[in-house]
Amino acid sequence: MAEVLELKPARRARGSVRLPGSKSISNRVLLLAALAQGETEVRGLLDADDTRVMRDALARLGIALRARGDAISIGGAGGPFPVKRADLFLGNAGTALRPLTAALALCGGEYAVSGVARMHERPIGDLVDALRAIGARIDYTGREGYPPLAIHEGRVRLAGPVPVKGEVSSQFLSALLMALPLTGQDAVIEVQGELISKPYVEITVNVMRRFGAEVERYGWSRLHVPGVRYRSPGAIYVEGDASSASYFLAAGALAGGPVRVEGVGRDSIQGDVRFAEVLEAMGATVRLGEGWIECQGTRPLRPIDLDLNHVPDAAMTAAVLALFAAGQSRLRNIGSWRVKETDRIAAMAAELRKLGATVEEGADYLAITPPRRLAANATIATYDDHRMAMSFSLVAVGGVPVRIEDAGCVAKTFPDYFRELAAIVQ
Repeated sequence: MAEVLELKPARRARGSVRLPGSKSISNRVLLLAALAQGETEVRGLLDADDTRVMRDALARLGIALRARGDAISIGGAGGPFPVKRADLFLGNAGTALRPLTAALALCGGEYAVSGVARMHERPIGDLVDALRAIGARIDYTGREGYPPLAIHEGRVRLAGPVPVKGEVSSQFLSALLMALPLTGQDAVIEVQGELISKPYVEITVNVMRRFGAEVERYGWSRLHVPGVRYRSPGAIYVEGDASSASYFLAAGALAGGPVRVEGVGRDSIQGDVRFAEVLEAMGATVRLGEGWIECQGTRPLRPIDLDLNHVPDAAMTAAVLALFAAGQSRLRNIGSWRVKETDRIAAMAAELRKLGATVEEGADYLAITPPRRLAANATIATYDDHRMAMSFSLVAVGGVPVRIEDAGCVAKTFPDYFRELAAIVQ
């Protein structure tokens, strides 16, 4: 039976938290540094399960990674991976499995790619279809459209625009963007349908620019990728994780504050920094500086009715904050939750109901009506999903005791989360 963490009700939250590195940026930097010409020194890299599986995979593919104090030095291959045959297990790390699938398909080798059972339920067919369209040879070794995969040496040709669907996951587009320079040819990607989670593609384009590949974007439907070799920037710093910042900023809104997060600020390249706008809509006061964000607030919070497609991870934090709002909140355009570490719409609805909320669940939305009094000591299932555990910890910050099952799942992105939370609550 999974260990249960009991969180006592807090009276106040105040203080500051130094954030771990962004998962999204960390795994993009690791991959591009591995493919680049030259050696890259990376500081601020996230040290958590998702980045460890990426680092292990790169090492198995022949990339030299060496610790240097608080930094990591990565010796780039200057092109395709040197190891041409490997069996890679990538856990439940979508930011590792999807980009590596695209890169490996263009590396001219024989590779097996797999993950945990949940990863084998997360679709990858749109990415595989896009890669096959340019000559990659990829087979499904389990269910059609899902990992695990067998990747073979193909004959890649760029005869025209590369089509990719955009409505399931922006990671498919990001994976293609990062891999296509391996062809050595200019390429054009055409996005079919509505692209979701656009800020994550902006992160990809920003990191590629740091490694010498300037992507030209024509709206969100057509992107030009130069056929250049990635070049190391020499040194690169990974900013703090904006999704992780959301929990501490929400604590400031719920329990007085001020709470400050350090490592991410107004100049962040991460879309989840816009969670500050959600907090302001709920009545909190937010200040942003260079490398920091601070929040304080009073209850009850204002209910919201917002399209949160641009902050899909931080939107989970908003769902729990809705328990403390003065009326029904509606979170819209969150359909990407269905294909994350768990079906987050279904999971969030089930656990909010345990606390007494009335929840209407749709294909891509949640409507949350808080109860007059939250149920105390509810036991929250986390579904092996780090963001479920971190989001529902805010119930205790709001003054209601809660029990979190399998709290250790936060190791996926933030191993020290509960210790950092305890340091700012009274």
